[in-house]
Amino acid sequence: MSSQPIQIAPDGSNIRVLVRTAQASVIHCSLAAGAVSRAVRHASVEEIWYCLCGSGRLWRRDATGERTDALRARTIFTLSAGTCFQFRNDGSETLELLITTMPPWPSDDEASRCDGYWAPQI
Repeated sequence: MSSQPIQIAPDGSNIRVLVRTAQASVIHCSLAAGAVSRAVRHASVEEIWYCLCGSGRLWRRDATGERTDALRARTIFTLSAGTCFQFRNDGSETLELLITTMPPWPSDDEASRCDGYWAPQI
């Protein structure tokens, strides 16, 4: 695992940058048992999520509609720029994700809050 420090993402989850290139970055994301993230949307970053372990739910809303999907080991989801999303940990262990961001995270104002599906518990 990267020696980079753990940071708090705009949604409230814990993230650690594993690798960063000019085109993308890969991060490890974790959300504690019982936690619910804040709902956010990214201005320009697209993401690919791969669930490593744990269980929970991912809510997404975009121009095509709204959906909620199960997060569990070996599930993969994509998030397009402009999509509102929120996730929660419904299990008793930490929910862990491997996330690829394209392009790499550009700045602190990349994410903005939006109305979510659940009340945040962070």
